[in-house]
Amino acid sequence: MKKEMLFYVPELPQELILEILSWLPVKDLMRFRCLSKTWTTLMSHHAFVKLHLQRSSKNKHVLLSFYQHDNAVGNRNNSSVAAAPCSTDGLLENPTSTINNCIRRFSETSIVIGTCNGLVCICSYFKTDDYIKYWVRFWNPATRIMSEDSPYIVLFDSDYQNELYYLKFGFGFDDLSGNYKVVMILLDVQSYKRETRVLTWGISVWKKTLNCPLFPLPDPVVGQLVSGTLNWLALSSVGNGPDGYDWDIVTVDDLVIFSYDLKNDTYRYLLMPHGLLEVPAREPYLGVLKGCLCLSLDYKDTHFVVWLMREFGIQKSWTQILNVSYEYHHYPIHAFALNFMPLFMSENEDILLLADEVRSLYVVYNLRDTRIDHTHGFNVHSHFYVSYDYVQSLTLPY
Repeated sequence: MKKEMLFYVPELPQELILEILSWLPVKDLMRFRCLSKTWTTLMSHHAFVKLHLQRSSKNKHVLLSFYQHDNAVGNRNNSSVAAAPCSTDGLLENPTSTINNCIRRFSETSIVIGTCNGLVCICSYFKTDDYIKYWVRFWNPATRIMSEDSPYIVLFDSDYQNELYYLKFGFGFDDLSGNYKVVMILLDVQSYKRETRVLTWGISVWKKTLNCPLFPLPDPVVGQLVSGTLNWLALSSVGNGPDGYDWDIVTVDDLVIFSYDLKNDTYRYLLMPHGLLEVPAREPYLGVLKGCLCLSLDYKDTHFVVWLMREFGIQKSWTQILNVSYEYHHYPIHAFALNFMPLFMSENEDILLLADEVRSLYVVYNLRDTRIDHTHGFNVHSHFYVSYDYVQSLTLPY
């Protein structure tokens, strides 16, 4: 009789287990939590969450936010705000399918106001004839955990038909204090009083921080997060409110970027590119590509131009990455809207994904060869695209 051989698998050191787990996708970690109470505790520990976030940041994702119209049964129409956290690889291969598989819908009285470290901030409102009530929630798409409602801000409105306030929102992380912050910039249309209120995660009040010297342009509502600041396009000297200016008389010197510093609750102005010699016929769009501020604009109804600020706050670092003729690509000239909206750029900067709302297309543009690689149609009518850098994480939304 042969002697049976017994093999023993030694228990792995805790440090090695932590190292292995920290490289895994959130989806896998969610499944593994049920295997061990020790693992469940480990994955909730702030040190592990931070380590996993650092390593997850190498896996590029984008969160797209847009307003969506779906044709329901019969003649009814349902509208909703949609958020879609997508992998960049999937978007390049098949934008329509990738986005549709990732969509999470919210009430049409909601808006996505930013994403940071895997958390998405959702602002909602409730309106009556007398007042409007605003609040925010934090959502982690990877873990599917949603926070409770924040404290409310109530703005009294005596005229239902005419808005008495204009608002801007932004969401980001203050790495000096280690706190997440929601910023609201408010303009009282009657008095032209401008103020900023900040909600710090864990503190149950909206704190007034400063009176704004100017108010950003009407669109977009959401500030762009770059290098610990929130950024909006604004006018330095023309008009008093969002409707108090004539765009036809705005000059390049009037156009600035209002940049709010989350660490110090201060502001400064960033200047336009030196190569922008005249103001476009319509307001440009300020976004983010590859962690850099991105300025896109329609030039004389003939060209679509995109600038990238490669070093934040440095005017001379503005770089023109695209200047393409509509006619060259047989695109119709549209007199009332920007044809393209940049969604994201590949790591080696050879591919740019654009949304074309006029023709309801996703356009995959080859920057190296200056040509359209392919297009995909929208499955449903959508508009008001906003693109955010996004990373999957274990960050808890409370």
